[in-house]
Amino acid sequence: MSMTGSAGITEKRGIRELGAEEKVGWDAVPQGVVLTSFDGLLDKGAAFIKPEERNYSDFNSYTATVASWRVIKPVYNRDICIDCQNCWVWCPDTSIISRDKQMLGIDYDHCKGCGVCVEVCPTNPKSLLMFTEAMDNDDALASWPEKKKKAKK
Repeated sequence: MSMTGSAGITEKRGIRELGAEEKVGWDAVPQGVVLTSFDGLLDKGAAFIKPEERNYSDFNSYTATVASWRVIKPVYNRDICIDCQNCWVWCPDTSIISRDKQMLGIDYDHCKGCGVCVEVCPTNPKSLLMFTEAMDNDDALASWPEKKKKAKK
């Protein structure tokens, strides 16, 4: 679930691809430059505003996308998820979208396909599985494995 295109989302979400910009040497960066995370003033402070409602600057990683780096991606199955939040806690890129302790999807603009979310998922079968980048999410959901029966002792 990409957050781009959703109502109320900043227009800057994922507008540039990291690595595609022109590179400059360390001596070309102006001395004393400050890279601010947000444009303008935030009356309430960024901590009290939902991430997708913040006014991010062009230098913030929120405005960049790394989707072209990914070879495999996690796909999320809502029917199996128990909203344990393990994936949200352990995701190194904060690419799990969660509100009020409920898993909503994956931010594919920032997910690098590391698979940590799948590894920490406790459900049987897992509610997150890795699939090739080219596979459509609906096709991935249609091929989801069945619950494994525990062996009798």
